Amino acid sequence: MKKLIFIAFAVVLSGVGSAGAQPYPTRPITIVVPFAAGGSTDTVTRIMAQRMRVSLDQSVIIENIAGASGTIGLRRVSRAAPDGYTITIGAFDTRVLSGAVLTLPYDVVNDFEPISLIADGPQLIVAKKAIPANDLKGLIAWLKGNPDKASVGIPVIGGSAHAFGALFQQATGTHLQYIPYRGVGLAVQDLVAGQIDLMFTSAASSLPQVRAGGIKVYAVTANKRLSVAPDVPTVDEAGQPGLYSLIWFALFAPKGTPKSIITKLNAAVADALADAVVRSRLIDLGQELPQRERQTPEALAALQKAEIEKWWPIIKAAGIKAE
Repeated sequence: MKKLIFIAFAVVLSGVGSAGAQPYPTRPITIVVPFAAGGSTDTVTRIMAQRMRVSLDQSVIIENIAGASGTIGLRRVSRAAPDGYTITIGAFDTRVLSGAVLTLPYDVVNDFEPISLIADGPQLIVAKKAIPANDLKGLIAWLKGNPDKASVGIPVIGGSAHAFGALFQQATGTHLQYIPYRGVGLAVQDLVAGQIDLMFTSAASSLPQVRAGGIKVYAVTANKRLSVAPDVPTVDEAGQPGLYSLIWFALFAPKGTPKSIITKLNAAVADALADAVVRSRLIDLGQELPQRERQTPEALAALQKAEIEKWWPIIKAAGIKAE
């Protein structure tokens, strides 16, 4: 009799435990965008969130926490509960470059768990129409013939364009003058107007002006051509092999987030990236979409590690510091 009572009690306890352990997620998930609304990071996040809520069967809320080159929003996430309900979009600038140019209140690697790469896209090497060169080799020859005279617009000191400028000069033996701007749009306007000579920028911000004939394009900073600009050669094809720079976006969670939750979030990203509408919208922004094997948390961790090993020495050698 006692044995039967014990078994019944165990069954009741088991039922209580199962009812208490509700499957994640049971409430809305917040993705912190560490920049103001309307920029490329925000746009990519909103495209993904709209589709991820279908897979997760929960609302996915976007919270823009701008300021201090993204560090305010990322500090918030680094200190959030590791329960999968507060995660963040990470980008090349905030997950790699900021660790070399800023004093941060968190560790860009050790305070976050990688979830998945979302997209990446090369920069375009573009110039004002008056530059006499018609290809990348000619541009480099022109720059060498006019040392320290050519100006390049950079939207952010210590950002992706600034970092690629350092790599470009190192690889080509040229010397450029940096002109800081308060946004990529203003820099592109001045490029079209001929106020600056060069830019290293995304396809989304420069291709419309290239197609309108307002500026020249010389190459994409990758080893394959862009889907939205198949007529633009790669740097390999243009005579500067290996001059690569990708602006990528990925999702991260606070350190200590359980693997089961990371797996569920990763699956939601994979579902979104397999959706034809999502793919089309991201490609239209000049993004290249990773194959499934590059969408794993492990692949994202390896990408971030490789990028840090590549870019931190370049940034430090160039003496780049954010202001």
